[in-house]
Amino acid sequence: MEKKIIILPGDGIGKEVTTEGKKVLEKIAGLFNHQFEFDSATIGHDAIEATGNPLPDETLTKLKNCDAILFGAVGHPKYDNDPTLKVRPEQGLLKMRKELGLYANLRPIKLFDELLEASSIKPEILKGSDILFFRELTGDVYFGEKGRKDEGKTAYDLMIYQKYEIERIAHKAFQAARTRKKKVTSVDKANVLESSRLWREVVNEVSKHYPDITLEHQFIDAAAMKLIQNPKSFDVVLTGNLFGDILTDEASQIAGSMGMLASASVGDKVGLYEPIHGSAHDITGKGIANPLASILSAALLLDISFGLKEESDAVIKAVEATLKAGYRTADIADSKTAKDKILNTQQMGTQILNELKKVASYQTSVASNGNQ
Repeated sequence: MEKKIIILPGDGIGKEVTTEGKKVLEKIAGLFNHQFEFDSATIGHDAIEATGNPLPDETLTKLKNCDAILFGAVGHPKYDNDPTLKVRPEQGLLKMRKELGLYANLRPIKLFDELLEASSIKPEILKGSDILFFRELTGDVYFGEKGRKDEGKTAYDLMIYQKYEIERIAHKAFQAARTRKKKVTSVDKANVLESSRLWREVVNEVSKHYPDITLEHQFIDAAAMKLIQNPKSFDVVLTGNLFGDILTDEASQIAGSMGMLASASVGDKVGLYEPIHGSAHDITGKGIANPLASILSAALLLDISFGLKEESDAVIKAVEATLKAGYRTADIADSKTAKDKILNTQQMGTQILNELKKVASYQTSVASNGNQ
């Protein structure tokens, strides 16, 4: 297979973790006889510093002419400390999603048994949880009309959805549910928001095409509570941009660390894959960022964009084997972790590559024996 992949490091630890994610993709290409062509581009704060634009035209052109994107993160304390700045890194991310038609954000919450103790939630509540979030990405308050009036004393952000925006992501969620436990939980605030009432109406309409799928509706506040109280009750969660942003960050604590969670942003063409953590400038350059979310994002890339399920599974198994062997980065280590098994970013990436060779060799051996 020949594919072109753009590495979009972005800001902060994005550069550090995507380096390890790229190494995994290179290793997969070598082990499974694929040809992956890599290129890179700038976005976010670095792009603003270089061009004044958080998403330069050159970057957008590259992104529109590739097969998949491995993305890091955008953001910088400069903008957090000065909300009056008009050009901001996040604008590049939002424009990229819009220009590439990335309307569906998939966030699998996968728990590794070895990390159950890393969460602040009791292991007996967590064990067995397996949730797939579908967050709509190109509508809602992030893209609605916004501004100030009354001499700046009043601010407004329009929460807006069109029927087709809800329909297309709802179909994706129901289709995914067919390969899982056949349950969709749609999250809204239909008791007070008109946009949520439209959301609920459209989801009900779409559900008629999937009579084999159980649909339930929950208000955002109830869902946020139940996510901590009984995470095993969820299978596929379908929700809007704002609510999805909040719920998926909350769900990251089920897994114990944001450094463990991958995500995919897809539409009808190119897919973008990224860890859900931010640019984390407080640890940038220290070499302690957890690269596993970026590596697991690479696994999603292989599966969703390229249809390489065996290769994707090999990456996941390599991560599982590494954790089972006791290796951790600082964010997922605890008092039981041996000091010599607390790894920095690059060391963890190398450990995954070592395990990946073993997994690929085993898979090849099994396949060979099966053909005899």
